[in-house]
Amino acid sequence: MLADPRLIVGLDLPSIEAARSMVEHLGGAVESYKIGLGLLARPGGVAFAHELRGRGKMVFQDWKLHDIGAQVEGAARAVAEGGCDLLTVHAHPQVMRAAVKGRDGAGADTKILGVTVLTSLSGRDLVELGHSDDVASLVESRVRQALDCGVDGVVSSPLEAARVRQIAAEAGRPDFLIVTPGVRPVGADVGDQQRVATPSQALAAGATHVVVARPVLSDPSPIMAAARIAAEMIQPPA
Repeated sequence: MLADPRLIVGLDLPSIEAARSMVEHLGGAVESYKIGLGLLARPGGVAFAHELRGRGKMVFQDWKLHDIGAQVEGAARAVAEGGCDLLTVHAHPQVMRAAVKGRDGAGADTKILGVTVLTSLSGRDLVELGHSDDVASLVESRVRQALDCGVDGVVSSPLEAARVRQIAAEAGRPDFLIVTPGVRPVGADVGDQQRVATPSQALAAGATHVVVARPVLSDPSPIMAAARIAAEMIQPPA
């Protein structure tokens, strides 16, 4: 089966053993994986991320770092030195600048991504958090800040991807990464996500990568689910 490196499968599983088993099952059908806090925080979680990278997989460590500058700089440097393809931080200027400084200090090629607005959040959630901007406006503001801070891309929902791509193009950054969670194949349950789209819609809007977890992990045949999504990315359903 032909794998598509733009498809990132989120290993949102209860144990490292379960995640390792899933990777073994998927084999060459998936080239890219996201490892979130649930696994990274477990004993051996970071070692597992390095294990996958050693096997030639593209590894996205989804730390979503958010702390004072010195702490973020040190953490980003440590992650980059250990070996990591994509690393997330919250898209706040001080945090993003510190992460870039830490990565550069490591002399690594880790790509830093600023998380704009979590895809589980709605406009009502933002009001409860004290924001006066709607989702689209807040994402736009954070994308501009991300570009100013020199990060390599952002994480945003597929619904904002087109505007993100436009802003990046206007800033002369055609290489800017747009990684989109909240992606569901045609007919799939949206789960706890609020702002979703299909893989083909996300890519058409300007996303460079799509993140999918539950539709692959919970399918009776995960390998076939991944293959269907990869096919959908190339040829959208009629």
